[in-house]
Formats: sequence, C-alpha cells, structure tokens
Amino acid sequence: MLKVGLTGGIGAGKSEVSRLLVECGAVLIDADRIAREVVAPGTPGLASVVAAFGTDVLTADGSLDRPGLGSIVFADPEKLAVLNSIVHPLVGARSHELETAAAEDDVVVHDVPLLAENGLAPLYDVVIVVDASPETQLDRLVRLRGMTEGDARARMAAQATREKRLEIADIVIDNDVPLDDLRERVREIWADLVRRAHASEPPQE
Repeated sequence: MLKVGLTGGIGAGKSEVSRLLVECGAVLIDADRIAREVVAPGTPGLASVVAAFGTDVLTADGSLDRPGLGSIVFADPEKLAVLNSIVHPLVGARSHELETAAAEDDVVVHDVPLLAENGLAPLYDVVIVVDASPETQLDRLVRLRGMTEGDARARMAAQATREKRLEIADIVIDNDVPLDDLRERVREIWADLVRRAHASEPPQE
C-alpha cells in the first residue's frame, strides 16, 4: 500500500485532482468529508463543539452551522485551535479505520486540506501539493464559491503560506492550467504512484 497525502490551498483545485485520481483507481480518504461526518447530529463530536462554542453554532434542525462556525474560528486563531483539537483526533481515527480496510497494493490518497499546517507530512509515503497562484485561488473562491473577497482572503490567510506547502511537496501539480492539461498531469503522476506502490509490496513467498 502506498499512502499519499494530497493537499493544497483553498481554491487551488485539490478536489478536482482527487476526483481525477479516483478515476484512475485511487482509494480516496477525504478528511473534509470525514470532518463533516464526525460532527453530524447525534455524534459525540457535535456535542463537544456545542460545549465549546454554544448552541448558536447549530441550525434550526440541530445540525452544525458550518458557515457560521467558520466565520467565528477563521477570525480567531485561538478558537480555531479549540475546534481543531476537537475535530482532528476524530478525523484521524476514522481515516485510520478506512486506510486499514484498503488492499495491500492500493494507492490510498488522503485528501488533507491542513496537511502542512498540522505537520502531517511524515505520515505519508508521498506528499502531493496542488498549487495555484493566489490570484487564481481568490478568483475561484469569489466566482465559483460565492465568497466575498474579504472572506476569501481571510480563509487564505488562515492557511499555511504557499511556500510552506511547497516545502513539504514530493510532487507538485500546477493547477493554473486548463482541465485537459491537469488531467494529463494527473495520469502521469498516477502511473508513478502505481509503480511506487508495487515496488513497496513485500516479496511473494
């Protein structure tokens, strides 16, 4: 099994790369999706978030108001640290469960938005960073996700710098390119990852 850490700044296009890797045959473990699951209604995770932040972070149906909570924590590093201390251990435990269920020769891609911020690079055999210029990130967040420019800039500022992400990269995917070029680059990388996965397999008896 080859464990791959996939990361990139918000708006860099990491989700598109992970989708293309799944098309190629990767087993995807999506930290963002798991982060939503562990704070779903009725979970201990949601109870812990409410205990820390109050019932104002709930919607009328009792689920987590993610945009509302986001506006609180992204403006306050201490509150962001509190939220991370609740959610990250739960995400880590669930990710480990999913990884251990994968086959020996699988390429397991962990989609981890905050890989650089949380010093997680040593957990993976290969770290892939999806890179785009800050101008591209900002444009995508405003145009495609409907954020205000101020909110988009705050989210970008709350993450690691572009330089810090690139420092931990074994492979960089430039996503300031058309989709067809991105797809071709991902296919090249996939072929390399498969070679590495097979090279890491124990010899057959």
